[in-house]
Amino acid sequence: MRYYIGVDGGGTKTEIALFDENKNLLDSVKVAGSNHENLSGSFAEAADIIMSGINLLLESNHLTYDGITEILMGLAGIDHPYQHDALYAILESRGLRNFRIYNDGFIITKAGLPNGIGIGYNCGTGTCCNSIDSRGEMLQIGGFSELSDDKGNGHWIANRVFNKIYDDICLNLRHTGMTNAFCKKTEIEPTRDGLLSTIANFEQEDTADDFIRLLIDLFFDALNSGDSAAEAICDEMAERGAEYICAHLEKQMFSGDTVAVVLSGSMHTKLPSERYIARLEEKCAANSHGKKLVFSKLTRPPVVGCINWMLENG
Repeated sequence: MRYYIGVDGGGTKTEIALFDENKNLLDSVKVAGSNHENLSGSFAEAADIIMSGINLLLESNHLTYDGITEILMGLAGIDHPYQHDALYAILESRGLRNFRIYNDGFIITKAGLPNGIGIGYNCGTGTCCNSIDSRGEMLQIGGFSELSDDKGNGHWIANRVFNKIYDDICLNLRHTGMTNAFCKKTEIEPTRDGLLSTIANFEQEDTADDFIRLLIDLFFDALNSGDSAAEAICDEMAERGAEYICAHLEKQMFSGDTVAVVLSGSMHTKLPSERYIARLEEKCAANSHGKKLVFSKLTRPPVVGCINWMLENG
């Protein structure tokens, strides 16, 4: 029996899975996030997290590295060749062999698309849009946060919601129902001082995640109730998403008239985002370069894309 290991490394957690040669998922472990950009120890700390997870998986299944045929990793933060090479060198220096590293967006395409060909658009902690075309050529767009003007991820939505509430309270601009809901949830008065007193929640490690989630929930609730400020945020994120997706149609080569697009990440798959997704599809259709886009949501763990990739020619 041949064994394989897949690694799905994100900003908040890393899933490491053991598969057999028949693509059966035998076991998996979850450890800390391995995006080097979020870690004080950068690539070295990311390597520590990945190696510790692999070692834990091997020990619990009474296996050694010699018993693993191949390891494939899809890692957030691997957006450029120098990042790939830096992490690869560290892992190799620690004895890892027969492994490949890609940006995590590419394992999404392998997990959720027929034959692994098409476009994957991910909005979770971060944003990236990746494709593998009919020739096997790979392309990543986005993934560099503000530098690539990424939109639609959780942090971006939270910031835009806070912007709208700030404009309402502090500038007396367009009123939004998100203001009333925010003040109720945080138990503050709808005043400048009251609003500014909540900013520390963005900066404190023990409150940041819950505060961001609160703002995201306010956004989707407001969008689904027709709030105009939330509609404006929706239009902005759908427009940028369509630009990312349609850029792949222009830069890549897809045979046939239909191209599959899989949507992944919590903004697409775990939250009530149907109105936003409908807007995204409309904007894509208007600039799809003569192609018909068929959208779906990722329903399998992204780490499944690792074993699909490793065994696609076997």
